Amino acid sequence: MRSIGLGSQGMIGFGASSSQGGQPLAGFEELAMPLFDSLYNFARWLAHNSNDAEDLVQETYLKALRGFASFQPGTNFRAWMFQILRNTFLSSCSKLERRMTVAMDSEEDGPELAVENVTPETILMNRSNSQLVQRAIDDLPVHYRETLLLCEVEEMSYQEIAEILSIPIGTVMSRLARARKAVRESLLSAPSAPLSTDLSRHIDTH
Repeated sequence: MRSIGLGSQGMIGFGASSSQGGQPLAGFEELAMPLFDSLYNFARWLAHNSNDAEDLVQETYLKALRGFASFQPGTNFRAWMFQILRNTFLSSCSKLERRMTVAMDSEEDGPELAVENVTPETILMNRSNSQLVQRAIDDLPVHYRETLLLCEVEEMSYQEIAEILSIPIGTVMSRLARARKAVRESLLSAPSAPLSTDLSRHIDTH
């Protein structure tokens, strides 16, 4: 996992009543606790507040533990956890924020935009000041921001992202392309953005 943003170290406390004989709890902790930092990092980007992110992760773990019996072994546990976290975040948002999160889906289900792993946008993101990158990502609408973070930070596949966000893979690709373009434009417009002229020439040739 690439590090963009804040992380957190910590443990989630589960009550003894959460397990029967300790086996479900032990199995859950073995799978879930290695994901703590990634989930917190994602929650921090979504919530824009460390306290809210901690509450969001805590609630995510409790919901996941309660529903662990329904989890199918062999399926993608990481995607399952991130989906719970995102749904928990959306349920805490206002109706307006939820509409903003799912906005433009219909527009994005048209022709897919080509998405490459290494693009002028990602080159610029990697070379730019980390604070500029974080600010540019923070300014993205939630539905673009979460897609970009899952791809660039968590290095998830399009299939995983589609599963977490409950959208078609084509929409994932389209959102990712638009998010990268928005970040690129934000970075290139920043007065202190390094290598702006050089990268602009590189971008113009693609």
